[in-house]
Amino acid sequence: MSVTQHTVADSPYGPLTLVATDGVLSGLYMTDQRHRPPEETFGEPDPRPFGQVVDELTAYFAAELTEFTMELHLAGTPFQRSVWDQLQQIPYGETRSYGDLADRLGKPGASRAVGLANGKNPVGIIVPCHRVIGSTGSLTGYGGGLDRKQRLLAFERGGTDPGDDVLF
Repeated sequence: MSVTQHTVADSPYGPLTLVATDGVLSGLYMTDQRHRPPEETFGEPDPRPFGQVVDELTAYFAAELTEFTMELHLAGTPFQRSVWDQLQQIPYGETRSYGDLADRLGKPGASRAVGLANGKNPVGIIVPCHRVIGSTGSLTGYGGGLDRKQRLLAFERGGTDPGDDVLF
């Protein structure tokens, strides 16, 4: 039987609920996030499994880390996991379109399915679904809200975060 634990970490983008399954990060959820599971599924509060996660997030928000290395436990369909694997290949500060990801998966007509899988990403920021944009360059949907998506992209591109005067 799996053990699920959670903690809440502060960030420049609001509180982040971190969830671990058997000691491995399986969820990172923002407040008011679309597809956020019910709180009762997050398990007992316990910060112990999250040391590396918090350290890496702190370094990321301080612009000292561009690639996360912690182990992830991503539960989803094979197609969703393949999309999430592709998301992790998008370099820091860059973007790709849903169509680009569909092409990379060998499914050029599946941009809508890629978008749906992207929206179900359980580990936002670390699995960088915010780096996916529409084919015209527009900031289409983001489970954490378009404002957060815009702020994360601006931050990664070395600009100032339009919503904060000071970053983490």
